[in-house]
Amino acid sequence: MDIISLPIDHENKEIEGTYRLVMAAVKRAKALSLGALPAKASKARKITTLAIEEVATGAVSVLSGADAVKATEDAKELVHKRVMDEAQQKETMPEDITELEKDLKAYLSEKSGSEQKKTIEDIFGDS
Repeated sequence: MDIISLPIDHENKEIEGTYRLVMAAVKRAKALSLGALPAKASKARKITTLAIEEVATGAVSVLSGADAVKATEDAKELVHKRVMDEAQQKETMPEDITELEKDLKAYLSEKSGSEQKKTIEDIFGDS
């Protein structure tokens, strides 16, 4: 079993120190735990080990300074746009949903009316 020992030696020149490496690995591990696909093939079984490996080898890019601020703002705008699109879809869909609900209620009432309700005694009756 491979265990990553500290201090970690890495070839990634974009990362100035161990703190930045750890913070980037934390963010990458969170993304992996939320369903992001691995950036490279690895033998690592744990998400945290895979995240450190990806960041240390440069398989994922690490932004800093103004680039990181811009990327964060862009991500917030994308999330806001997605939320607004979902809200707009919900506003346009209520008529369709109510029709579906009516059809479902009619179907369920027809089904329950045609079938006789059985009691436990009817099912497991005394023989």
